[in-house]
Amino acid sequence: MTKASKITYTAVFAAIATVLMYFEFPIPLMPPFLKVDLSGAVVLIGAFIFGIGPAITMIGIKDLIHLTQSQTAGSGELADFLMLSTLVIVAVLLYRMHKSRKFAVIGCAVGAVAMACMGMLTNYFLIIPFYVNGMGWNLDAIFQMCAAVNPAIDGMSAYLLFGILPFNLIKGVILTVITMLAYKKLSVFIKSKQIDLHHKSRQAG
Repeated sequence: MTKASKITYTAVFAAIATVLMYFEFPIPLMPPFLKVDLSGAVVLIGAFIFGIGPAITMIGIKDLIHLTQSQTAGSGELADFLMLSTLVIVAVLLYRMHKSRKFAVIGCAVGAVAMACMGMLTNYFLIIPFYVNGMGWNLDAIFQMCAAVNPAIDGMSAYLLFGILPFNLIKGVILTVITMLAYKKLSVFIKSKQIDLHHKSRQAG
């Protein structure tokens, strides 16, 4: 694949991811303000096809665009960048050890765990401090909101272990399933287009 083609596809994938980031949905029994969007699946598919660098570029583009409408003073976008970058790096590095569907799934699974751990860190150091210090929210009120759907959440540790951790693990499973369903077909399609362009350029020459 030429450098120009890779840049073009990176921009296209980033644009799709940016749009999908606006469509969010909650997960039952999870803190109500935590929502899943499917932009990560587009990035993960792009990571397997084009590599880590282009995928991180996709994440950066979509988060920078959403930064212009941020409701978290950029803390949410930074957390998203760190979490998805962790998922992508771990998943692709493991996949490269043995390029098979099995290792792709293993890479995504380990990447999801790493993303969930990063999610706990970003919530502890970025998200919660923003809502408490930046927005003036009461910390106990946040935990009470969470306890309304999951009584086990009664403090910061419980919030991270019973809220953030399972939420991001479930999110990782959703992104993995979508990626595994779409990756091979998209990869074959893109490669076939590249072959067609190569043949046409040779005929034109």
